[in-house]
Amino acid sequence: MRQKKLICVLGPTAIGKTSLGIALAKHFDTEIISADSRQFFKEMKIGTAVPSAEELQEVPHHFIQQMSIKTPYSVGKFEKDALNKLEELFQKHDVVIAVGGSGLYVKALVDGLDQFPEVPEEIRLALNEVYKQKGISPLQEELKKVDATYAQKINLENPHRIIRALEVYRASGKKFSSFLGQAQSKRKFKSLKVGLTAPREVIYQRIEQRVDLMIEEGLIEEARALINQQNLNALNTVGYKELFKYFSGEWTKEFAISEIKKNTRRFAKRQLTWFRNQEAIEWFAYNLPKEQIIKEIEQLMKSSK
Repeated sequence: MRQKKLICVLGPTAIGKTSLGIALAKHFDTEIISADSRQFFKEMKIGTAVPSAEELQEVPHHFIQQMSIKTPYSVGKFEKDALNKLEELFQKHDVVIAVGGSGLYVKALVDGLDQFPEVPEEIRLALNEVYKQKGISPLQEELKKVDATYAQKINLENPHRIIRALEVYRASGKKFSSFLGQAQSKRKFKSLKVGLTAPREVIYQRIEQRVDLMIEEGLIEEARALINQQNLNALNTVGYKELFKYFSGEWTKEFAISEIKKNTRRFAKRQLTWFRNQEAIEWFAYNLPKEQIIKEIEQLMKSSK
């Protein structure tokens, strides 16, 4: 039986992953699994840069806009669902493509997640109540005190990740960071990670252009339709949370758009840091002809047999 292969297309936001993923899927006559944690939600189309209707028609895509923002969905659930889908796809194809800028979701698919202790519901509820009543500051301070290592690694403006780390600490008495980097899960397929890269100023310029295009395409109207659900975790996302401040009168429209650009640049910087810390990614310049990238990927696949 031939060795099944998963090609993961990685890189920062707005770098061209969707386009390369489609070119690879066409070349290998296969299908794409999205590993973008915000493209799962059908209400968030423009702000998450979901592939266009034309792109989605070019090759079959999975895990794109398949659920509502009201549906709780975790990286652990994604790992299980995506592995089931991969098993199904590998019955028809020797190669499958995964595309995504959500590093943790790619890691879940390729290596499996670190195993954490069970967290009693009352701990989770208590932390969420603190966030609701007092905001994110006391949670940030607690995390810095009990797990400075993890506090330095993550975006401290993300309440979901802070609460998750504190849940584990309160439940086990051990630092969240102490559970990271455990033994990898065995996979029945081989993975090849390929990344697209560009000079930082080029990435930032592409981000500016993308945000302007999103505004033209109706991001403000899309976000306005979601204003009553802004407390959902899925909407704690760059592009939406800034516009909610505009709708509330806290910011002007121009300032909200400039903040979307600034926060997207910061997000891209964090993505680059994450990918730099991962092993065995083959990097390609974003403007290299796709035919050349595909040719080099084929060589890499042959040499890794």
